[in-house]
Amino acid sequence: MMKELKVGLIGFGFIGKVHAYGHREMPLFYDPLPFRSRIVTVCTAHAESAAHASEQLGGNVRPVTDFREITEDPSIDIVDICSPNGAHKEAVLSAIAHGKHIFCEKPITRTLDEALEIQDALKGYRGISQMTLIYRFFPNVLRAKQLLEDGRIGDILEFHASFLHSGSVDPQAPFTFKLADGVVADLGSHILDLVQFLAGPIVDIQGKTRIAFPQRPAEKGSSQMATVTGEDGMYCLATLANGAIGTIVASKIATGTEDALTLEIRGTKGAIRLEPMNLQQLFFYDQTATAAPIGGLRGWTAIDCGQRYEKPAGFPTPKSVLGWLRGHVHCLYSFLDGVYRNQTVHPDLADGVELQKLMAKVKP
Repeated sequence: MMKELKVGLIGFGFIGKVHAYGHREMPLFYDPLPFRSRIVTVCTAHAESAAHASEQLGGNVRPVTDFREITEDPSIDIVDICSPNGAHKEAVLSAIAHGKHIFCEKPITRTLDEALEIQDALKGYRGISQMTLIYRFFPNVLRAKQLLEDGRIGDILEFHASFLHSGSVDPQAPFTFKLADGVVADLGSHILDLVQFLAGPIVDIQGKTRIAFPQRPAEKGSSQMATVTGEDGMYCLATLANGAIGTIVASKIATGTEDALTLEIRGTKGAIRLEPMNLQQLFFYDQTATAAPIGGLRGWTAIDCGQRYEKPAGFPTPKSVLGWLRGHVHCLYSFLDGVYRNQTVHPDLADGVELQKLMAKVKP
């Protein structure tokens, strides 16, 4: 029989809708699928927005304003946390205490002290958990992981990684909770995790951050100004366990960029490269290929990864253009499949705590 996993969704802003999309459309992307996840309760801060969320989800979803009505409900299997960073800790701790499976947006908490509380609570936890560090779940990254594990680039010599946006270039851009938390929590968590996933562990990191505009309009069009506490840029020098040194940058003041994630890892036998705004391909350089005559076969190869996920993924065609949402869906699938099989998946909550420790070294 098809196993149904009942989900309580905490938060229904932009990212909450992304998670809801994944739960709703999962059966189209993976076939056969031995389980279904169904959102049965949605929680937002206000009754009006909770009712609206319920309506958008089909009207048969219970709207609530207290996350405990999800985390403490014995009928709910999965707690899906999409709330702002500052609200994660209490929801995660309650979900752990009540033995729920947990799917949590990154970063795990706002501060290291909060993350350490979760680390302590995890000692007796027996559920399945996962952080939504989605860039691990694109086919070009999964293929890069395979090449690295197969030793195709040899020993890592150096690396350079960046995640660049331009959303904070305008000093009149209004203050938001993401501006309060800063780029280390937002983009930095992703790029730090990606370096760790592919090349890590990072054993030493030194970083600087910058707030470009200390004052911003409190709201769009408002003359009232708010003090910006979160950094706009993060600039790091990091060292791997084998001594390789590289740079890691995250910025929302990178004029001329949209959503530009770049990663280069160079080794003794070859190199890999992810290019900005290109989720379709992984670039591989084989240093061992012959360079003669006239260059031989040595040069960068563009590997067409597209949507080539392993079965049971099959929709849409592997050759179709890959979108950002697709990575979110596969991230969620990884978690739900782990819940169904009762197998640990990564990155789990413990990985999220370790990432928070790394972030704290960049921004104490």
